Amino acid sequence: MRLELRKAHVTGLEWGSPTRMENGVLYVDKAGLIAALSDDDRIEKWDVDLARPGESVRIIPVKDVIEPRVKLEGGESYFASVIGPNDTAGEGATFVLDGAGVVTVGPIMGFQEGFIDMSGPAAKFSPFAGLFNVVLIAQPVKDLEKHQYEEAIRIGGLKAAVWLADCCKDAKIDATEVFEKGTVAEELKKYPDLPPVVHLCMCITQGLLHDTYVYGADVKTCLPTLLHPNEVLDGAMVSGNCVSACDKTTTWHHLHDPVVSELYAQHGKTVNFLGMIPTQESVVLAGKERASSFNARLCRELGAKGVIITEEGYGNPDSDLCLNVNKCEALGMSTVVIADEASGTDGASQGLADATPQMTAFVSCGNVNEMLEVPAMKKVIGFIESIAHVSGGAAESLRPDGSMYVELQSIIGSTCETGFNKSGSLWV
Repeated sequence: MRLELRKAHVTGLEWGSPTRMENGVLYVDKAGLIAALSDDDRIEKWDVDLARPGESVRIIPVKDVIEPRVKLEGGESYFASVIGPNDTAGEGATFVLDGAGVVTVGPIMGFQEGFIDMSGPAAKFSPFAGLFNVVLIAQPVKDLEKHQYEEAIRIGGLKAAVWLADCCKDAKIDATEVFEKGTVAEELKKYPDLPPVVHLCMCITQGLLHDTYVYGADVKTCLPTLLHPNEVLDGAMVSGNCVSACDKTTTWHHLHDPVVSELYAQHGKTVNFLGMIPTQESVVLAGKERASSFNARLCRELGAKGVIITEEGYGNPDSDLCLNVNKCEALGMSTVVIADEASGTDGASQGLADATPQMTAFVSCGNVNEMLEVPAMKKVIGFIESIAHVSGGAAESLRPDGSMYVELQSIIGSTCETGFNKSGSLWV
């Protein structure tokens, strides 16, 4: 399977008609973008704003972040089976507006969204502060049920990302990344002396607006399966959850999964990368036991000797994490865990809600409870009052001057458990 990501580097963002790329600047036709989203009667009104790196701008509450992409070869549409025909991803060529993001915002929905500051102390904790962001603000029709609103804004964000890329797909390509790997059987034969490794990607799948989708299928209804890494890097996985902002794996994070990228880079050199297994985090013990057993068995059947396990969320999913470690280790596979910690504001409490002596290799993505003071921004896109309901925020977090005193977990992507962040923890 061979995938080319053909990238046009975005270095500026302005309003302009038609939507296009010109000398590195992405020009956005506001009316055209809104018209492209107007077919969903669940949204009463769409608005669009722009946010650039370094500006005094706060975006709140953020639902998802998506990179603008469109298929050029090897598929009819991007985000297959979600906004396009049923298809698979990972082959052919994809056009990418590299350095741009589509950010979806709306009135509070799941009580766990977060914010992005484009400058100031909070900016260093989120990769999205470095993007040229096209922000969609969605006002739902009156009394719209929350799950319907989540679906409408999720679909709207994906459509906007594809629409922007499609308008610019004839732009000059600045760089091309190529990803190519054979089947598991072919790679095991090709690299018999390298340790076979699997990425076990735990996904929020708890319902109640805590969902993740693979090819449009709700992962909580699915048994674990294997994805070729190209599929992951080409839009097979979509976020549909409103989990705590810090460790929410946005759709942008899935497209840039650093575990997949790094294992791919080491494939054929130090490891034999077999692929990724997206798996559920159940809310009941029977579901946790079932999924972890299937995870371990599937890894063993693939011939894995090592399993890198990433988590999404904290608290209840920590039990799934420990079960996955225990069962993989029991079958003779070495595990490495990448996760964040909820260690209290002083960092002195136990970081996970569960524990196991088999978890001997742990990469920390930071303490979600770390306190942070952020100054007021000159401009707020969205609804600043929602900080009262955001995880890591409270009504008293917002001060009269517009500054806020919040936990790190209120910032989107600040402790992302795929490892796509700049946070960590020290022993105390």
